[in-house]
Amino acid sequence: MSRKLRIAIIGGGIGGLTAARALLRRGLDVHVYESSPELKEIGAGVALGANAMKALRSLDLEAPVRQIGYQSPFQQLRSWKGRMISRTDPAASAERYGASACTIHRADLLDVLAESVPADIVTLSARCDSVTPGDSGAAAHFTDGTEIDADVVVGADGIHSAVRTSLFGPDAPRFTGKICYRSVIPVAELPARRLEPYEGLWLGPHGTIVNYGVRRGELLNVVAHYEDATYKHESWIAECDREEILERYRRWHPALGETFAAGDLWYKWALYDRDPIPAWTRGRVTILGDAAHPMLPYLGQGAGQAIEDGCVLAAALDKLSDDPGGALDLYEQSRRPRASRVVLTSRARGDDNHLVSPVAALRRDVLIAVRKRFSSDLSGRGESWIADYDAGSPSALAG
Repeated sequence: MSRKLRIAIIGGGIGGLTAARALLRRGLDVHVYESSPELKEIGAGVALGANAMKALRSLDLEAPVRQIGYQSPFQQLRSWKGRMISRTDPAASAERYGASACTIHRADLLDVLAESVPADIVTLSARCDSVTPGDSGAAAHFTDGTEIDADVVVGADGIHSAVRTSLFGPDAPRFTGKICYRSVIPVAELPARRLEPYEGLWLGPHGTIVNYGVRRGELLNVVAHYEDATYKHESWIAECDREEILERYRRWHPALGETFAAGDLWYKWALYDRDPIPAWTRGRVTILGDAAHPMLPYLGQGAGQAIEDGCVLAAALDKLSDDPGGALDLYEQSRRPRASRVVLTSRARGDDNHLVSPVAALRRDVLIAVRKRFSSDLSGRGESWIADYDAGSPSALAG
């Protein structure tokens, strides 16, 4: 094929812009269509594991992400009463996996990605409501009546993806009985005026709390999980009363109560689970990120898997540029088994984090400590297969 492949990406979030960056670096003709009037992210912090940082490195984006993000001096895992279960030095992660983790505000990550692609390849206020896949091309149709044609259409339009629905029908989410609270708190407002001892992952009966720094450590991102079968609203922008959070976790370590009391604005949403889907591609249309593999947040891999998708999609389209259909098959064969495994592992991790029995929780904690000491798995939780992966390597392509 002598001319450049024309790639239309539906969605200008983390996955869509990563894919755009990766495709442009491979010399492909890319355009992004975003439904919002500006490129922005809702939500707060996002965790980027070693695998995500290696993928960003392959796009020359690791340095700018680290510049605005935050790296904890230690990755800490505690019981709900404060007992240290494990503590990992980022230097050990860099040596073992080839990169250390980073945490960043979603808006800051999106800014880095947006600045990495030309502004004129993005069309804003373009809401796609359906796609038409074909064997020699594809079309995307928008709510204003316009449509575009491309050699390949990529749905990166999030958890409620119109592209996925157009291809495969509506999904069937199941309420997990778990909810999340979140807030972003200026570190200067914390009693100790520093992240310690507030930072880390806390495991307790019926709940999990994740606290980490963002924006160079100036802000503390808080995500608190709890089991509650009565609240079923999935929206990320529903506000709630701080007193509800303080009451829910009043028996946990006092440092957590101090943290929560410093947060002025809190949000609450219900967690819904979705099974891995059996296909991502029809004709010349495929999907990536949350459109392809929405997952529970217990592994902190949502953004990382979307970033991996973008890198591997670009590599497949570059390798088989004369056969776009074959390239999409290669992309799906390379990515769907891994992403599906992450989805199912995240589901199981949520249950493991929320153990109610003190005996079962102690058994889990001892197993974590034994694995850390006597194996190469730094997390102690069987996560090395996630961190080892390098989406920028040729080996990321199946076969």
